[in-house]
Amino acid sequence: MKHLLLDTHIVLWAFSQPDRIPATIRRDITDPRNVVLVSAATVWEVEIKRALGKLRAPDGLHALCIDRGFDPLPISFEHAVVAGSLPRHHADPFDRMLIAQALVEHATVVTADSSFSSYDIEVLQVN
Repeated sequence: MKHLLLDTHIVLWAFSQPDRIPATIRRDITDPRNVVLVSAATVWEVEIKRALGKLRAPDGLHALCIDRGFDPLPISFEHAVVAGSLPRHHADPFDRMLIAQALVEHATVVTADSSFSSYDIEVLQVN
């Protein structure tokens, strides 16, 4: 069993462009033996960017994630402390939260962002 934490692009692609995700990673995401996590930070990021007109995303993303069987990952105090103490390899606060959550939760991040590999976390890289 794997614990997979999906980055924002991967969540959006899972609903709108699944072919952008390699077949091996799609199998991991859909394998019922794996725990697939979507952070509250991801939903927050999508809603902020949607409100600013910078992103088109499906309405009710959080409900779609639940319907798909993805597990919500709330932001805890421990996640916040770790995110604040990370080295500055990555400046995006949403991505820094995902990195912190991956560290705390011992999850593998599924991402298209190569800068995640600068941290001591497991990454499934989507190219």
